[in-house]
Amino acid sequence: MRLIKTPYHKLSDEEIMISISKGDKRAFDELYQRYSGPLVSFFFRLMWKDREKAEDFMHDLFAKIIRKPESFDPTRSFKTWMYSVANNMVKNEYKKQEVRKNTSNGLDSSYAVNDVNTNVLHEVQDVQFRSEFETSLAALDDKHSEAFKLRHIDGLSIKEIAEVLELSDGTVKSRLFYATKYLAESLKDFDPILNRE
Repeated sequence: MRLIKTPYHKLSDEEIMISISKGDKRAFDELYQRYSGPLVSFFFRLMWKDREKAEDFMHDLFAKIIRKPESFDPTRSFKTWMYSVANNMVKNEYKKQEVRKNTSNGLDSSYAVNDVNTNVLHEVQDVQFRSEFETSLAALDDKHSEAFKLRHIDGLSIKEIAEVLELSDGTVKSRLFYATKYLAESLKDFDPILNRE
């Protein structure tokens, strides 16, 4: 008797998780293929741009899924649940780093120090913009930058962000509006329309 091959790529994330909870290894492979890249990017951005740490956190999250797939409620959105777990992992790491920092000189060695000898005049416009954008984003408080990143970098919807951060849709919209307005003001020097003679 010939077995029918499951077309995993056609299954929803939630259906994949149901298969994983039944011990289906190939379903897990499909989920890994879908989300390992986006998760590394998410952790990389929030974990001081440390690629190794980002990959470790991604693997830790998938290890949690393998060990306890039943912790996911298939009536919920998997994507929202996954980003909620990832977000909590980051928060826990921040708390650990804070404890370590309080016992050191207050400087976090994970942050790269810019080379003061870099000649800014030789930097291209997009590199300058990216640098200014990251500086402006870092100047935002955590609650506003977190909402902005989930929306514009991770591509989550307002509803998904509200679930991940356990907020109302209105609060998320308010935070996004504030963050966007602040960034537009901070980066107005790069706006070609504003800078026309």
